[in-house]
Amino acid sequence: MSMPVLYLSHGAPPLADDPVWTQQLASWSAAIPKPTAVLIVSAHWENAPLTVGATTTVPLVYDFWGFPEHYYDVTYPAPGAPGLAASVRALLGTVHDEPARGLDHGAYVPLKEMYPDADVPVLQMSMPSLDPAELFEVGRRLAPLRDEGVLIIGSGFFTHNLSRVVMADPNVKAPSWSAEFDHWGAEALTSRDFDALLDFEHKSPAAKLAHPRTEHFAPLFVSMGASLGTTATPTSVIDGYWYGLAKRSVQFD
Repeated sequence: MSMPVLYLSHGAPPLADDPVWTQQLASWSAAIPKPTAVLIVSAHWENAPLTVGATTTVPLVYDFWGFPEHYYDVTYPAPGAPGLAASVRALLGTVHDEPARGLDHGAYVPLKEMYPDADVPVLQMSMPSLDPAELFEVGRRLAPLRDEGVLIIGSGFFTHNLSRVVMADPNVKAPSWSAEFDHWGAEALTSRDFDALLDFEHKSPAAKLAHPRTEHFAPLFVSMGASLGTTATPTSVIDGYWYGLAKRSVQFD
């Protein structure tokens, strides 16, 4: 059975304090087959050429500042995935290694809620650029991993402009630019209009406000590419807003 492909909005370290979101992630992972391994691409690792991280002992990267101390005490001792790294190299060709590079918060924060026993091998892979077509092609070439039981996850945020939100009330009404972009993206996904999504900077409303820099939308393109071969309608498993940012998270079957 071919594994689905996910794109999720990963939040920030305080995601672990949100009872709704954590339960949504736990329910999501429970509803799909348990993977043989997870290959995750996060908004927080850009490195060219394409690079894979730790494959033996997998540390965590606490790539955030100014949070309470307990967020830096989090552990997630997931097994490494050297076999998956070898498969990635076979599918992509030239792949660099950074064996000391662990999981950043875009990876371990959601995975800790989805697979809390840390019993699924995990490999993080960098985004070699933010070019939508290049990332889509990376995903397309990785698609055969689905038949090996690998869960491919793109981890970003469906809208992401921290300069335009006030981090005071997680339930605040979404600003118009976030709501408009989210609505447009949901419709494009439902119609599988991948061409429009790849060209979102020109086709979507409020693109520059929703993504003044595109690294949090970019993992979606890897997920889209890895989903080729099916005509199933992508499913928005999680929607709504967090501090006004769209937390839409999608499953491609």
